[in-house]
This record gives sequence, structure tokens and C-alpha cells, in this order.
Amino acid sequence: MATIYTQADSNTRKTWFLLTGFLVLIIALGWLFSYELNSSAILYFAVIFSVFSSVGSYWWSDKIVLAMYKAVPVEHDKNPELYHVVENLCITAGLPLPKIYVIPEMQPNAFATGRDKNHAVVAVTQGLLSRLDKSELQGVLAHELSHIGNKDMLLSTVVAVLAGTIAILANMFMRISFWGGGRRRSNDDNGSIGAILVVVGILAAILAPIAATLVQLAISRKREFLADADGALLTRYPEGLAKALEKISQDATPMKVTNDATSSLFIDSPYKGVQKKHWFTKLFDTHPPVEERIKALRGMQV
Repeated sequence: MATIYTQADSNTRKTWFLLTGFLVLIIALGWLFSYELNSSAILYFAVIFSVFSSVGSYWWSDKIVLAMYKAVPVEHDKNPELYHVVENLCITAGLPLPKIYVIPEMQPNAFATGRDKNHAVVAVTQGLLSRLDKSELQGVLAHELSHIGNKDMLLSTVVAVLAGTIAILANMFMRISFWGGGRRRSNDDNGSIGAILVVVGILAAILAPIAATLVQLAISRKREFLADADGALLTRYPEGLAKALEKISQDATPMKVTNDATSSLFIDSPYKGVQKKHWFTKLFDTHPPVEERIKALRGMQV
């Protein structure tokens, strides 16, 4: 499907752009914190940790997430209906067949992960299979396959890891500064410049993790809209995904295992409860409002 591959190229460029930007920011923060704390080890730690975290996430993030949710692989004989739905959608989209897993949770939900389309995974909960009809299930799976085609998994993983690295650096700086680990300046140091750098360091430690998190969440919300649109184009039936989102969002069944690091992977937030309404708290949502997604789907012409 042309839409998927066009967005895939865009996401590849965006991944490298964000990766470069985040690495430059990490190096800059590492230098600033190293200067303020009089320790070059912080700069070395920042660069080495971000590189190793990115590499580790690229190669093993799917295995870690699947193990966390105790997902079970699905073969053709175990669930032929699910297998055939995924297989037919992959043929239509021109994608390799991903590995299929079922999560033993009764909350209806699903996610895709993996480093690329040749090493991708689609996972659905048992609750999703029991609550959705075939057209709704097709809509959800088409949404997840669109994430694979658009290379969203790699983009979100890289941003999440680098945002986490920035948060760790900031936390280290604040803790060491609190316990009196600031730079001891010589008589040649300019006092006013030194004071300015201290203030800049504290502001950076506070604001950088917030900014990195907002970038991460904004990307997560945008890719959900794009995957909805591509998934609807793939099935040629937007109403199937719209109805599925209604059922998923209205189901209050809690998920036994989840955390903030993986919540953005799911088609809808696994956290169920009172919906946030204030504009400021919405900035920290991992998913766009379901009502807006359904409205966009029902306004599509396919």
C-alpha cells in the first residue's frame, strides 16, 4: 500500500533527525553537568549509556515486552481465524507476515513491536479476541500492521530510550548538586559567568526531561492518528476500526501487568479510569482522545 511506504520513508528520516538531535542534546547536557559538577565521567556516561541503550532497545525490545506480558505465540493450528486475518492483511499491504502472539489479559487491547518489518510482532489480548467481531478485529490488526509498515516501532523506541537517558542525567545532576557536589572554582573563574552556568544547569535539569517527554508523547499521539488512517485505507472499511475503538475505550477491565514505558505501544491506553480533561494534563497523554480518532475515521472517504 503506497500510503504505508510513503510514511515509512518519512519516519526513517524523522528517526535519524530525532536521533541526531537527542544525541546532541545529551552530549550538551552531559558537558554542562560535567562542568558544573567538575567530573568528566558524567559526559562519558551520558554518551556511552545512550548509545548502548539505543542498540539494546533496537535488538531486544520486542523480546523484553513480550516476556513482560507473558505473551504466547500463535501458530496456524491454534487459531486459524486470527492467523488468516493477519495473513490476508499482510498480503494486501505488501508486508511480510509478522509473528503473532496472544496476551493472557481480558482487557481488549493490542500492540505491534519489533525492529523492522522483517522482525515484527503483533500481539493481541485474549479480551480483544473475545469481544470484537471480524470486521472490528480486522480494523485493529490493520492499525497495528500500519505501525509496522510506517516503522513507528523503531521511531518510538529510539525516542523513548533517549528521553529516558535525559531524565537519568537530570536526576543525577540534581542529586549530586543537592549533596554539595558542585564545581569548586579557582580564583580565575568569572563569578558572574559561573553563577549563570549554575542557574542554566538547574533549569536544564528541570526542563530537559519534561521537553523530551513531551516530544515523545507528541510523536506517540501523532502516529496513532496516522496508523488509524492507514489501517482504514488497508481494510477499506473505517467503521470497523471506529467500532473497535469504541468497544476498547468503553471496556473498564484493568490490565494486570502494564507500565509507563510500554503503555504507548497499545492501540489504546491500558490505564482505565477517569479520563483527563484539562488541556495541561492532556499534554502528557500517550494516546489522542478516542472521540477524536473515531470522528476522524468516520469522516474518511475511502
